[in-house]
Amino acid sequence: MYNIHLLNKIAKCGTDRFDNNKYAITEDVNAADAIMVRSAAMHEMEFDSKLQAIARAGAGVNNIPVDACAEKGIVVFNTPGANANGVKELAIAAMLLASRDIVGGIQWAGTLTENVAKSVEKGKSAFAGCELKGKTLGVIGLGAIGGMVANAAQSLGMKVIGCDPFMSVDAAWRLSSGVVHASNYEEIYKTADYISLHVPSTKDTKGMINADTIAMMKDSVKIINLARADLVNSEDLKAALESGKVSKYVTDFPTEETINSPGIIAIPHLGASTSESEDNCAIMGADQLVDFIENGNIKNSVNYPAISMERSGEARLVVLHKNQPDMLSRITAVLSADGVNIENMASRSKGAFACALLDCVSEIKDKYVADIAAIDGVIRVLVK
Repeated sequence: MYNIHLLNKIAKCGTDRFDNNKYAITEDVNAADAIMVRSAAMHEMEFDSKLQAIARAGAGVNNIPVDACAEKGIVVFNTPGANANGVKELAIAAMLLASRDIVGGIQWAGTLTENVAKSVEKGKSAFAGCELKGKTLGVIGLGAIGGMVANAAQSLGMKVIGCDPFMSVDAAWRLSSGVVHASNYEEIYKTADYISLHVPSTKDTKGMINADTIAMMKDSVKIINLARADLVNSEDLKAALESGKVSKYVTDFPTEETINSPGIIAIPHLGASTSESEDNCAIMGADQLVDFIENGNIKNSVNYPAISMERSGEARLVVLHKNQPDMLSRITAVLSADGVNIENMASRSKGAFACALLDCVSEIKDKYVADIAAIDGVIRVLVK
């Protein structure tokens, strides 16, 4: 029986994917073979040696110590694309909020107590704005969410220019042919009336919107950030709002620096807060855990490579190891010395880490596991 611990509330349609004959939901995190999490902070947690995997029901993994988990042989999964439609729809709403003073108008209308219709007609001009049609949207990051935003904006009559140095082939196929591909972010900064950010927070993207990049932008540009707060230098942004260089900033990640600031519309992290998104993330995360726990297959991991193989033989060895030369040959040499016949195998690497799947004809004994675990560079050995 495998134990699953839920650090946050996970949609029942996801937890129902765990076969009751094989899995149990446990309240004891130290007894868990796997953890499912949404936003709970995990950086200060101590993980039991039993823990094999963590599934984040969402795309961002800033709340998980990804590198530390890799060093311990804990595979961390996310669910890219599962909440993409919910975030896409909020991005369109954010552009509308940035274009027309809808928020201010609603707040003002709520103050009216008499002669309402007459007052509305007299005062509505104070909240006028512009339409999206014909304007240029620059999309930074054309993954699952950014690609959908680009396509939707084009359907609304916008001109769309996008840039993503790491765009996958699948993402490229999903992108409308009318989206103009920029070779760098500077092209977007210089041409876009609206800029929408859809990149993860990394050492290269933190603070990417700053005084220098804002200086390249068109006057009165509108910036949408539903990705991560630290992509934007808040002090530089507020200075640009005060000068009028930036006309509006809409973010789904309010901070002490941006809340209740003129020109900033702060949304309380609602991007993936739809029942559909939560269901999709829960199902995808649970399915990925099941496939890894039962078969060692890895899909959508942020710290180990994608790898999968049809099962054959009597047992499967999953070897998580450092990405070093000759690791596979050393692993197979140990099995050969122990008299184990390998029927099929696969090996993949990702950065500093790698995974090997080996289907063996005979039963895997504890000695075989111990011998492989003793190889320098091997992090963890699991039998499936």
